[in-house]
Amino acid sequence: MSLHLYDTATRAVRPFEPLRPGVVSLYNCGATVQWYPHIGHLRGAGVVYDVLRRWLAHSGYEVVHVRNVTDIDDKILSKAAEAGRQWWEWATTHERAFSDAYDTLGCLRPSIEPRATGHIPQIIGMIAELIEAGKAYSAAGDVYFAVRSDADYGFLSGQRLGEMQQGESEGAGKKDAADFTMWKAAKPGEPFWESPWGPGRPGWHIECSAMARNYLGADFDIHGGGLDLIFPHHENEAAQSHGVGDGFARYWMHSHWVTMSGEKMSKSLGNVLSLPAITEHTKPIALRYYLLSVHYRSSIEYSRKALDDAAKALAGIEGFLQRVADRVGKVGHGDLPPAFVEAMDDDLGVPRALAVVHDRVRVGNAALAAGDHGAALTEAAQIRGMLAVLGLDPFEAPWVNAGSDDGLHAATDKLIAQLLADRATARAAKDFATADSIRNALAQAGFAIEDTVDGPIWSVTNP
Repeated sequence: MSLHLYDTATRAVRPFEPLRPGVVSLYNCGATVQWYPHIGHLRGAGVVYDVLRRWLAHSGYEVVHVRNVTDIDDKILSKAAEAGRQWWEWATTHERAFSDAYDTLGCLRPSIEPRATGHIPQIIGMIAELIEAGKAYSAAGDVYFAVRSDADYGFLSGQRLGEMQQGESEGAGKKDAADFTMWKAAKPGEPFWESPWGPGRPGWHIECSAMARNYLGADFDIHGGGLDLIFPHHENEAAQSHGVGDGFARYWMHSHWVTMSGEKMSKSLGNVLSLPAITEHTKPIALRYYLLSVHYRSSIEYSRKALDDAAKALAGIEGFLQRVADRVGKVGHGDLPPAFVEAMDDDLGVPRALAVVHDRVRVGNAALAAGDHGAALTEAAQIRGMLAVLGLDPFEAPWVNAGSDDGLHAATDKLIAQLLADRATARAAKDFATADSIRNALAQAGFAIEDTVDGPIWSVTNP
């Protein structure tokens, strides 16, 4: 393959070459399960890396995909306490909400989805190695990573050491403000695990270093996550892993935010858009299309109009495929057009790839209108092949027969068929006023009518 990926560490698009022939190891940071997911989470931890995985698999690779769950964290403990609930029950509730959301948006399940609390022995072992190597030290029950022991610290974020803020409160015994916590001494009422440094719990960054190492080894191919994780999280992960002699990630990928009014979407800003709220008015497949319609390294400025426009664009693709299926028969998966492959190989250029899809829809519609069913079927097969790579094929799970709308669709088909028959009768009788009235009424309801050699066909213009 000729896949090129933008590598955050080198700040350049470079050819992707996996460590092992035929196998790609992918680790992307999943959720800290403190609350319900919003669409920013789902783009950054789910949809982008799902497309990467699908493209790698289509290109002939076996993908070993690890997406972790952070289920012990200051925010989880705080929110559970505020709600009067057990921390483990709070974390599990919201972990399931994330899993449901990934499923709703058609994301493939990862090879494994490890929890931080299930890997305390690996975490303690890695901390002990760092202390022995002179890269970390214990103080008053806490353990800190000594940042100045890492000559390459800052390679990922590009920040200078004196400008960095770890976002931690100062602990007793910390030798340098730049150092960060790997093990937190137990506080009254909080959960804890026994360790050589006393009872406590792991810090955020060491969790991912230990889990990545446990499942993917000392060196692996791709580490992904949201843009906000570059510092301090990913910078600190790399420092810890390099500190024990691991090569860690060879490529770093970071997806940009979903924003509202120029602000990163987050719960603290009060501009959260949850999946249930959006799917009240927009199909999940259309939301997935929307989250992919902007390149993963660019931000998406959320608006209802932009979401509706994406839904209309997807409806045009679906409408063409359904018309071909109705007129010609079963549509299979065809070969991918070279322009689509070129776009995907260029740092997952999904917007360019979608443009290829829409070009083929236009060609296919023209073939249908001309009565060339063979050409239309060929185009439809290519389109299905492209959509499958993007997780957008409406004839595949989880989208096919999704929800409970089948009866509604059947009733809609029957109603519009009768209206079109009435329109044909009026046209035959040269009652053009009635024919136009029917067409206008359908247009106002969001249905477009196209007269072809095979008769009138309809599609949704305002889903």
